[in-house]
Amino acid sequence: MSEKRFPMTVEGKEQLEYELNELKTTKRKEIVERIKVARGFGDLSENSEYESAREEQAFIEGRIQKLAHMLQYADLIDTDDVAEGEITLGRTVQFKELPDGFEEEYKIVGAAEADPFEGKISNESPIAKALIGRTAGEQVRIETPGGEMEVEILSVQ
Repeated sequence: MSEKRFPMTVEGKEQLEYELNELKTTKRKEIVERIKVARGFGDLSENSEYESAREEQAFIEGRIQKLAHMLQYADLIDTDDVAEGEITLGRTVQFKELPDGFEEEYKIVGAAEADPFEGKISNESPIAKALIGRTAGEQVRIETPGGEMEVEILSVQ
């Protein structure tokens, strides 16, 4: 059975490696200390501090496993293999919505590093799927969960 691959940019991989290292070296130690202190508060069956710390520990350990898995199956994206000006992972695209002219700019990244608030959208999102392979000057119709939109691609970097 083949494992799911996680396409990502070099920058995205570095960020995940940093987060994984931080969780393993700093957060684990902090949570172990919190659990130790909470145990000192007495009866564990009614100790909310202990329960809270154990829940956070479970979250951290789950996140460590998830990050390690994503990094193990990471596919680094090399934009040098794609024609100049063509939209692909790792490239930033600026477009305007038609007919209102509202401009937006996003970097297309793998799902593991997507963060719309930072202007990074997943290659699996409806917008990215519709834009990948296109070039500046093209008009594209995009089906989104919120409805259909039409955009004109202004630039690709």
